[in-house]
Amino acid sequence: MPENTFDIVSKIDLQEVSNAIQQAMKEVTTRFDLKDSKSSIAMEGKDAIVLHSADEYKLKAVNDILQQKLVKRGVTLKGLTYGAIEPPRAEQPNRKSPCSKELRSRRPVTS
Repeated sequence: MPENTFDIVSKIDLQEVSNAIQQAMKEVTTRFDLKDSKSSIAMEGKDAIVLHSADEYKLKAVNDILQQKLVKRGVTLKGLTYGAIEPPRAEQPNRKSPCSKELRSRRPVTS
């Protein structure tokens, strides 16, 4: 007798993520406390979002804005994993603290 099985697949809609990033960047450029911080949000490939900002306080504010926009667009925050905050590099004149957020589907990781 055959058994019925099914797989649960969770996919993140990259178009919605892109739209959320654009909306978050609009808000970052218009917010008074972030105006001259040279903050940015960029998507690297299909599996990472990188945030740049002048300091950790502003980086947290940019992260909060991005999270709000993702939730509004219906993208779950459970698909995000946070990387370490990297210190600024010597060759860059402006201080940037990227925080990587990887967008991965909810599949088991094999070692």
